[in-house]
Amino acid sequence: MRAFQNNQLDLDRSVVTIGAFDGIHRGHQALIQKAKSRADEYGVPLVVYTFDPPPRAFFQNQLVLTQLPEKKRYLEELGVSYAIFASFDRDYAARTVDEYIDELKRLNPREIWVGPDFQFGKGKSGSILDLQDHFHTFQHPIVTCPEGEIISSTRIRHLLLHKEVEKAHFLLGRVQ
Repeated sequence: MRAFQNNQLDLDRSVVTIGAFDGIHRGHQALIQKAKSRADEYGVPLVVYTFDPPPRAFFQNQLVLTQLPEKKRYLEELGVSYAIFASFDRDYAARTVDEYIDELKRLNPREIWVGPDFQFGKGKSGSILDLQDHFHTFQHPIVTCPEGEIISSTRIRHLLLHKEVEKAHFLLGRVQ
């Protein structure tokens, strides 16, 4: 896997998946695996577009579940060809929907895959509908655990805060 910062990568074709991917938990893994299967079908590279630090860590000072070196390792294990680690700061957060879309156009995506409740751009003003105006964009369904609860980074942080480490590790896909 080759890693880049935002606005550094240009490709002839790709499949792209976008998200904070903090934790690379089972839900993230399902989304990335779906995008990877589509990239393989097209014979194009898979690009994961993510953020360092994750937006919630930047804005809300939340615990980062997966530090950058570990995140890179997990993405590589999932078969990602390229990863873009956008430097998330105040300037990046102020980017418009159009600026974000212009950067994605440089990747020439055949498809873009996002998770539920995907938002982007200044003030979360962009949605999957904005992406669909420019790209073939798909939303991966919510992934739940065997008890039927949604797998999310927020839930994993809650479990860790309440010392439920075994459950958190299961949701992360790192059962010990």
